[in-house]
Amino acid sequence: MEKITIKATVNAPIAKVWNFWGAPEHITQWCQASDDWHAPSAENDLRTGGKFTTRMEAKDGSFGFDFGGIYGEVIEHQLIAYTMEDGRTVKITFEEKEGVTEIIETFDPESENPVEMQRDGWQAILDNFKAYTETN
Repeated sequence: MEKITIKATVNAPIAKVWNFWGAPEHITQWCQASDDWHAPSAENDLRTGGKFTTRMEAKDGSFGFDFGGIYGEVIEHQLIAYTMEDGRTVKITFEEKEGVTEIIETFDPESENPVEMQRDGWQAILDNFKAYTETN
């Protein structure tokens, strides 16, 4: 299956974007695709070979899952590449121009849900990251 790409332009410098992307206390504030979900916990060792896990749950307790993986490559303020627990890969690039940071995220789709649903869900999480980072 063809990889999916999503993008966001965050009105914040790269140092802030990088911190808000990687710090567990920030991840729990933005890592959800809709208002009826949340991320009650996150662990993140943002370095090549490091592991991460974010707990994602419906606020009503009806469903939840751990989203995690291992970082294959991390270049501070530039690149994060990881492999999810199911073997799919993700590559995220960060580029700052004049205090604004562009994020491009490309990932392997899974086979259970339509590509459009996956793209929309991941884009919603990225949009939440943008909004959280710009207002905090």
